[in-house]
Amino acid sequence: MNKIVFRFIFLFLPTFAFAQKDVYLFSYFVDNGQDGLHFAYSKDGLSWETLSEGKSFLKPEIGKDKLMRDPCIIQSPNGTFQMVWTSGWHDQIIGYASSKDLVHWSEQQAIPVMEHEPTAKNSWAPEVFYDDKKKNYLIFWATTIPGRHGDVADSEREKGLNHRIYYTKTTDFKTFSKIEMFFNPDFSAIDATILKDGKAYYMFIKNENPNPPQKNIRIVKSKKASLFPTNQVSEPITGKYWAEGPTSIRIGEYVYVYFDKYIDHKYGAIRSKDMKTWEDISDKVSFPKGLRHGTVFKVSEAVFEGLLKR
Repeated sequence: MNKIVFRFIFLFLPTFAFAQKDVYLFSYFVDNGQDGLHFAYSKDGLSWETLSEGKSFLKPEIGKDKLMRDPCIIQSPNGTFQMVWTSGWHDQIIGYASSKDLVHWSEQQAIPVMEHEPTAKNSWAPEVFYDDKKKNYLIFWATTIPGRHGDVADSEREKGLNHRIYYTKTTDFKTFSKIEMFFNPDFSAIDATILKDGKAYYMFIKNENPNPPQKNIRIVKSKKASLFPTNQVSEPITGKYWAEGPTSIRIGEYVYVYFDKYIDHKYGAIRSKDMKTWEDISDKVSFPKGLRHGTVFKVSEAVFEGLLKR
């Protein structure tokens, strides 16, 4: 009997010994974004540490300003990591690159998302999301096109910016669908991000209106990744501070939303069990100093070990 038990344990030991654990990564930029791509990591979603002693993993090469702000990274079903980013303050393009291991990256490409709109002022905070129902990628970002939308009070203080969210679809990051309006609420909207949780899709988005000042994060629920109702935007889910750049992930029983408390020069977080009631846990999270708008995502321990060896 003992021999049988021992043999059973021996046969299955490699599975247990080499089972991979997940690690949470946070892609971000520092300063103005000229330094490129940075990573922080966490095992619990609360305490975050820098990777590679805070050194850049990828330098920006495209755009008028050659910046890499707001880096958004997701992992494709085939394992490839896809990244988009803001390449400059006044660009009509966004940056794109891919990687198998987050260390070695493809040649950087400029996706001309708003070049068909000559007066478009910007292409900010792009995000990429894989629509598992349509089997394609959604790339969406914030743009101001003067005169296209109703005036925002005190818009001049915002340098004439009045954003809405636009998007394109792709299956291969080589050909892209016609640029269309993605989300057009009755407020200036930036920093949209999407989370699939269960069968529902949730968009977290910043209300950018300056007067009366909002500068807070809202949530919108949908049954489709490519269609969010503008008449069902929630009240603010962040507190009485200015917040932007939300990014979200489920960790255990909670959905966490991290965001840049940019006036306070630090990061904050909220979490929820039911996507309705939100607990502010800004005093429970710690992030590297200087971390700016990025994306949280999960990787295998093997990918993480590769980053450590880098």
